[in-house]
This record gives sequence, C-alpha cells and structure tokens, in this order.
Amino acid sequence: MVKRIVLIVMASVMLMAVLGACTSARPAATGVERTIYMAAVEPKGGVTVDKEAFPSVSLPAGGGYILKEPNDDGRWEVATYRWDPGVIVVNQGDVVTLEIIGINGESHPFTIEGYNISDVVQRGHVTRVTFTADKVGIFKIICPVHLPSMEANLVVLGN
Repeated sequence: MVKRIVLIVMASVMLMAVLGACTSARPAATGVERTIYMAAVEPKGGVTVDKEAFPSVSLPAGGGYILKEPNDDGRWEVATYRWDPGVIVVNQGDVVTLEIIGINGESHPFTIEGYNISDVVQRGHVTRVTFTADKVGIFKIICPVHLPSMEANLVVLGN
C-alpha cells in the first residue's frame, strides 16, 4: 500500500512538472494599466532631554534628515522625508501611473532615473505621471532636495 501511494505521489509530481514546462513556454502577457498611490511624507518624533539625551552624533548631510536641538522646555525633535511606499514593483510593458500626494514639505522636485521623467510634488496637490515600464531593472525615484532619505525604488520585472 505504501509503495502504491509513493508511486501516485511521484506520478503527480512528474505530471505537474510537465504541465508547468508546457505552460511556461506561453508568450508573455501584454502589460496592464497600474495606478500606484504614493505620498511625500515627513515622519517626526520628539522627546524631552530628561527622558532621552539629545544625540551627540550628527545625522547624514542633506535635507532629508532634520534634527532640532532642545527648546527651552528641553524638547528635541527628529524628522525625515521619504516616499511612501519606498518600493514599487511592476512588470515590463505595464502602463504605470504614479499618483503622488504631497503631505509634508512645501515641494518635492523628483526624477525617475532611466525614464527621463521629472516633475514636482507640492503639499496639498496630487501629481500624476504616466509612462510605459519598457526597461527592466531597478530605477531610483529621487527628490534631490531631501537626500539621502527621499529615494524610492521602481522595480520593473522582465517578462
């Protein structure tokens, strides 16, 4: 009985392998339209020096990190700018629309490396860019005003 079950399992595995090989040879599907909703955000945090000491080490240079020294009440704050989400995954051939709302920061000029796309996101406004993801790879979405933290990755998977 055990031999019979083992043979049935082996036959099933072989059949799935053959079917998988046959179906993977199909031509790649054409791209689909995708809308990705993003936000330009500034997460913040703060505390008083009696609860947590002010950092003695500087943050990396650039406008992406903000460290405010303690005020008269001893409260200090830290913030960073970022794109949310930080990674976008699409397939080659997809027609992609990025719909980006500005939440924090007056404006965020940005570029998408490798796609010759540039625009500006402003607080309280939605910026839309549409393009065909025709190049496979990982491409940075960069706000040069708020580096090094305001970078996202556009990942375009091959067919």
